[in-house]
Amino acid sequence: MNKGVLYALGAYVIWGFLPIYWKSLPGIPALEILSHRVVWSFILLVFVLVYKRHWQWIGPAIRNRRVLLTFLAATTMLAINWLVYIWAVQTDHIVESSLGYFINPLVNVLLGVLFLRERLRPWQLVGIAVAALGVLYLTFSVNSLPWIGLTLAFSFGLYGLLRKTASLNSLQGLTFETALLFVPVVAYLLYRETMGNGAFGHAAPPITFLLVFSGLVTAAPLLLFAAGARRVSLSTLGILQYLAPTIQFLLGVFIYGEQLTGARLIGFGLIWLALLIYSLESLIERRREMAYQYAH
Repeated sequence: MNKGVLYALGAYVIWGFLPIYWKSLPGIPALEILSHRVVWSFILLVFVLVYKRHWQWIGPAIRNRRVLLTFLAATTMLAINWLVYIWAVQTDHIVESSLGYFINPLVNVLLGVLFLRERLRPWQLVGIAVAALGVLYLTFSVNSLPWIGLTLAFSFGLYGLLRKTASLNSLQGLTFETALLFVPVVAYLLYRETMGNGAFGHAAPPITFLLVFSGLVTAAPLLLFAAGARRVSLSTLGILQYLAPTIQFLLGVFIYGEQLTGARLIGFGLIWLALLIYSLESLIERRREMAYQYAH
């Protein structure tokens, strides 16, 4: 198997099973888990940079006003995404959180049209319309907007949009993002400690161990994904990206017993149909482009 496929596959599998990790930290507030995730990710990434002797980019990035503002916005979107996701897993909303990552590719297309002036192809429009119909059905069938899924989809979509316009690569970008969050989250953790509510070092040893290794489970899949994305085609990544939300969905239903009503199944069915339309359209368009390039 292609090494790039293995890297990307590893990233998506880790992301898919990540709910099990957050479920293993019961009773700890989502914001505290997020804070540890940022702290230990940053420390790990600093070690990686030191090992690779790759720190020359830091000064120019800090001095560049555009880069700094772009990453402040991207970091805000990433923090919202991580916080909502951890909270959703803790409160038994894994199925709804998987919805966000199912519709994320369609949200990316929509954001590309709105902000990058990309042209929407007819079947892409059909896919977005069918997905919107699925979201509307879920909303009216249970009289509640699926805000968790929409928040995850749009926060990650906006994060991706901002990162697309940024000049830093995956390792540099994640280091910069965790550095921007480092001081606020350390202040929050110290506050929790002074109030006698901090979990680190006070909970059972396995909990402290999991908090420390939250940095590894955050950074590892992102670095694997970056390595895989450089080695495989966009169409392959387009297929593999559905692996993570599929695993999350199956975990929510079959492992954690979240309810899958008929209405929910119909709503998800419409969204899966939208993704099928989008994937087939993307595959056909990609083959057309390759055939054109080969012919010319």
